[in-house]
Amino acid sequence: MALLQISEPGQTPDPHQRRIAVGIDLGTTHSLVASVRNGVSECLPDAEGRVILPSVVRYLDAERRQIGFEALAAQVEDPRNTISSVKRLMGRGINDIGNRSQLPYQLIDKPGMVTLQTVAGEKSPVEISAEILATLRFRAEDTFDEDIYGAVITVPAYFDDAQRQATKDAAQLAGLNVLRLINEPTAAAIAYGLDNASEGIYAIYDLGGGTFDISILRLTQGVFEVVATGGDSALGGDDYDRALVEWTLAKAGLAADTLTPTDKAALLRAARACKEALSATGSVPFSVQLAKAQLNFEMKAEDFETATAHLTQRTLAAARKALRDAGLLKDEVQGVVLVGGATRMPQVRKAVASFFGREPLTNLNPDEVVALGAAISANQLAGNNTGADLLLLDVIPLSLGIETMGGLVERIVPRNQTIPTAMAQDFTTYQDGQTALALHVVQGERDLVADCRSLARFELRGIPPMVAGAARIRVTFTVDADGLLSVSAKEQVSGVEARIDVKPSYGLSDEEIARMLQDSFSTAQQDVQARALAEAQVDADRMILATQSALAADADLLNPNERAQIDSLMAGLADTRTHGDAAAIEAATQALAKGTEAFAAQRMNRGIQKALAGKNIEAV
Repeated sequence: MALLQISEPGQTPDPHQRRIAVGIDLGTTHSLVASVRNGVSECLPDAEGRVILPSVVRYLDAERRQIGFEALAAQVEDPRNTISSVKRLMGRGINDIGNRSQLPYQLIDKPGMVTLQTVAGEKSPVEISAEILATLRFRAEDTFDEDIYGAVITVPAYFDDAQRQATKDAAQLAGLNVLRLINEPTAAAIAYGLDNASEGIYAIYDLGGGTFDISILRLTQGVFEVVATGGDSALGGDDYDRALVEWTLAKAGLAADTLTPTDKAALLRAARACKEALSATGSVPFSVQLAKAQLNFEMKAEDFETATAHLTQRTLAAARKALRDAGLLKDEVQGVVLVGGATRMPQVRKAVASFFGREPLTNLNPDEVVALGAAISANQLAGNNTGADLLLLDVIPLSLGIETMGGLVERIVPRNQTIPTAMAQDFTTYQDGQTALALHVVQGERDLVADCRSLARFELRGIPPMVAGAARIRVTFTVDADGLLSVSAKEQVSGVEARIDVKPSYGLSDEEIARMLQDSFSTAQQDVQARALAEAQVDADRMILATQSALAADADLLNPNERAQIDSLMAGLADTRTHGDAAAIEAATQALAKGTEAFAAQRMNRGIQKALAGKNIEAV
């Protein structure tokens, strides 16, 4: 009889078989694919030996397209059909895109995610990203001459649920088995920590082409614990390019709305080249031929630094907030790792060194380090025996909760909570006989639903009718290792249950992401007052409903004067609830409660009399 073989946990069934897994850094300006070969993580080159793939797609017609360097070369010639920086459009509606006037593309407002009009028809950011991911997949398959088992895809730490889901959808559209989504700073820490056997508290300062992340990590014997994260999903090297364009237009006295799409593309290309050149020299010529003007002048490093100083300060403000969330001082950080090509700018390195009081670590290529770390994670998740134990403890960037009566937010999963996680809280019904419950899932740090971002709505039906407050509904939030959310609600007595995988139609706007945490601090007192008012109003509503229910059942117990007094107290509470502050509403609620005490006693006596009617004393 044949024996059944059982493999060790984390290992492939065949100890000599190695699954090919890759790590992909899907970047705003360029992307890379890496894999572990001969025990070493390395970026995979194309046929010409280049490891970087520009994140640019050009549509030639319905069937043909160019991807990477070929597309990049045509950006000025064919700006409407040559799409770059599409990562900034992932999971976003048209109103979430703040710099639409500077983009040469024709954007189409669609329910959910914005699309782009091209010669090949409408293309969504997910489809365009899938073209880039598929190119990297083919590169890896050509390198190994076999199919890829799976991939770890990196995303900015501050990507919200919609942006993460859009990235996962793009990978699946490209034919990739997504092993996991991991945050870019975490991937960088994996590559740096394993390469240098580092331990302690490290800050990962990740300034890419389109996003900025700051993560504070604790590295301990192969455990990568993210203590706090922050950043701005609408801040990156592209914004330095645009700031430089705005500076040059102001210097030349030109208005942005007079430029053609070709002019805009030419200016952005020149600004990017100027920015890169200024990383190595003190001044460079800036020359661009526009449709109606020729720009020629000398750009100095000091002018560039001045034009972009506000952007650099935004990164440091996020770093300051992340340290505060982690409960750490700057001098407790053992090292600062720079990630992303934009960190090559001298003014950024100087600002980071000044802020943390130490020179940042730059011994790994900032362009490649994220892909290298993702490859290490992919190799482990594929079950290849690496001999190195690796545990990732990532966090969610913004709190998750549900709406309760009065438009209040009850936070269930707090920000910077380690993932994967499942957290639950019990709720109850508001009205007698209530058989359904509407659940509204929100994201943010404010106390009122109106100030947070709506993620999803669903209903729990089939609750047995009970008096208000008797039902027990357990709401469970589950955030998986990719940072994606599902919510379930279960009535504990009957067992009825409902659940939803949260797939919001679009993500947080550029301003909202950066503003949410700041608002939670700057408006704390205002939020406390608003919450107190809302809670007082809910209590008032509950008291009025209870009194009306009692009157409907036993009003005959009251004489006309007693009834008039209760009606007067109810009317006073209703008026105070609409026009009064929290203290006044609480006082009016207490007055109605006190004014109905005698009525409540009479109702109790009647209830006892009914219960005892027809029974003798011995039976009782």
